[in-house]
Amino acid sequence: MTDDRVYPASKPPGAAATANPTFPANKAQLYNANRPAYRQPASRRRTHSRGCCCRCCCWTTFVIILLILLAAAASAVVYLIYRPRQPSFTVSSLKVSSLNFTSANHLTTAISLSVIAKNPNKNVGFNYDVTDITVYKTSPGDDDVVIGKGSIPSFVHGKKNTTLLKSTIGSPPGDLDELSAGKLKGELKAKKAVAIKIVLDTKVKVKMGSVKSPKSGIRVTCEGIKAAAPSGKKATTAATSAAKCKVDLRIKIWKFTF
Repeated sequence: MTDDRVYPASKPPGAAATANPTFPANKAQLYNANRPAYRQPASRRRTHSRGCCCRCCCWTTFVIILLILLAAAASAVVYLIYRPRQPSFTVSSLKVSSLNFTSANHLTTAISLSVIAKNPNKNVGFNYDVTDITVYKTSPGDDDVVIGKGSIPSFVHGKKNTTLLKSTIGSPPGDLDELSAGKLKGELKAKKAVAIKIVLDTKVKVKMGSVKSPKSGIRVTCEGIKAAAPSGKKATTAATSAAKCKVDLRIKIWKFTF
């Protein structure tokens, strides 16, 4: 017996394709799929500018080093030719005409000072500005007390030259404090010789041939002086045989300092 019933196919051919149709990739899709990620090429101009900067820095450094070496060589030649040495100073005399108190703390001072300046150099000269002089009363364990002020006019210190410098030292600009005034009064009343320190401050320019240095500070400190106040109108002469002067001079010519 034959079964005449017709059963439909479970999945007709082409049904899947009809539900979700697919199409072949176009040219743009194929190109983008195979194309590598884009990388921006390094700028040739930027690399070239960096190279120029490096070369410029190297040349600048080389020129600076060369100039330093040339300056050092020139200064060495000048130093060896002229052999500069510091000037020296000596207190030749110090006379006290007045050193007393006219009021509670006001000191009246009148001192005549003579200083000998020597230039030992054959080819080096010194040009000094106005020199400020300060006279101190010193004592161990106590602060120095200013007892006088003065100055020396500007002068030229020639080669192998000895110059006598004179100055009149006057009263300090202000009153002394009570403690310092009391101690000094006691020493003067006992007619004791007080220890004195002299400080000279100025600026100097050095000349070596055609070479001139800028102005530099110089300080001369002289210690070892003993002076007593006069008892009458006659001035007293201080003891200066043990006086020693220290020169603090820092002259710099290029690389060398003396």
